[in-house]
Amino acid sequence: MVGEYTFAGRGAAEIAASIEGAVRQGALAPGAALPPVRELADRLGVNPNTAAAAYRQLRDRGVIETAGRRGSRVRSRPATTMRDEFVLEIPPGVRDLSTGNPDIALLPPLDEALAEAAVRHARRPMLYGDMPVDDELGRLARDAFDADGVPAGPVALTSGSLDAIERALLTHLRPGDTVAVEDPGWGSIFDLIPALGLRQVPVGIDDEGPLLHDVEQALQQGARALIVTDRGQNPTGGAISAARSSDLRSILADYPQVLVIDDDHAHGLTELPLHALAGSTPHWMLVRSTAKAYGPDLRLAVLTGDPLTVDRVRGRYRLGPGWVSSLLQHTVAHLWRTEALDTAAVAASYAARRNGLLSALADRGVTAYGRSSMNVWIPVPEETGAVVWLLRSGWAVAPGARFRLASSPGVRVTVSPLTADDASPLAEDIAAAVRPHRTGRFA
Repeated sequence: MVGEYTFAGRGAAEIAASIEGAVRQGALAPGAALPPVRELADRLGVNPNTAAAAYRQLRDRGVIETAGRRGSRVRSRPATTMRDEFVLEIPPGVRDLSTGNPDIALLPPLDEALAEAAVRHARRPMLYGDMPVDDELGRLARDAFDADGVPAGPVALTSGSLDAIERALLTHLRPGDTVAVEDPGWGSIFDLIPALGLRQVPVGIDDEGPLLHDVEQALQQGARALIVTDRGQNPTGGAISAARSSDLRSILADYPQVLVIDDDHAHGLTELPLHALAGSTPHWMLVRSTAKAYGPDLRLAVLTGDPLTVDRVRGRYRLGPGWVSSLLQHTVAHLWRTEALDTAAVAASYAARRNGLLSALADRGVTAYGRSSMNVWIPVPEETGAVVWLLRSGWAVAPGARFRLASSPGVRVTVSPLTADDASPLAEDIAAAVRPHRTGRFA
């Protein structure tokens, strides 16, 4: 309950700001029940419509959730506190396998690319009114989309995948609309959706992507958008198979009003082919970030989609940052043109580490998942105990709570820091921390 907290404000905006500030400062804890609208109005001496408007603003900003007669309460993870803020404190000497970062030894050197970008900038700097997408970068991006069978569409840029996803959702959906999301899934998506005033419905997944029954059920219940990870699903490593893609497309054909968003952030990191859902509905977007393959500080993502969606994303971006730095664009264009990244070697390196750990775990009777990219997902009976045990054993792993809505507990291991010699001792310690689970889905 709200305890001794004193609500304040006369207008809806003031009341909402008072409650949001209390959540941010910890005076109102996650899950705390809020007084009914009429009770809050009586406390503050305002019209009930004013109190209701304040709650509506808080709900739309992802601070609280409302459930009709069951009342309103602070969200378990309010938008004022991101999941990434819940970080492990890593003791000295502990190997950190929790971050989701790439192996910096596999990132391409940027010296030549940055030098060329600087020369191009000196010769012709980007100015207000210039085209937002460099011709060469746009052509290279479109060629790569074509090679992977992505339907024809214009190319746009944003400052990362999440940036593109946010803008696409904002331009197609209204507060209160529902988005179908993978569960387990990317924690930042779970934070973003309520912050936009949207609702999320979890969709179960397995090694081959979203489960058909769950997707259809979410669409039948009115989901207006579906977000899927094509390859390197975070945290499970799943990748959409050709058969699963075909079946999902058949389902989506009956829901033309749904916005479909493909996140292909693992482009360049996996040997598995792309089986996207792009084009399965009239409104769609596929986005690729450079962060994982080329370095997290290269804040650039390329996207394509139907002309209306891409135009709306461009418009929203133009109203904010305006354009992605031409220095970044020229840098990425150089990396792509010169094939500075040996994608086959990088994919093989991550696969060797991932498969080595999976094999060592299987030898010890521990079921784990990791079909592609740099993460392995391990179901556990109880997360805190497993995380603490592994910390004491010298390994820091990510608790699954960061990546779950309704799915069962698990932990995520990022294999980037591992060597071949690490697989056996790490698997031994994981086997001691968890008991084996045998299930075909991440339920």
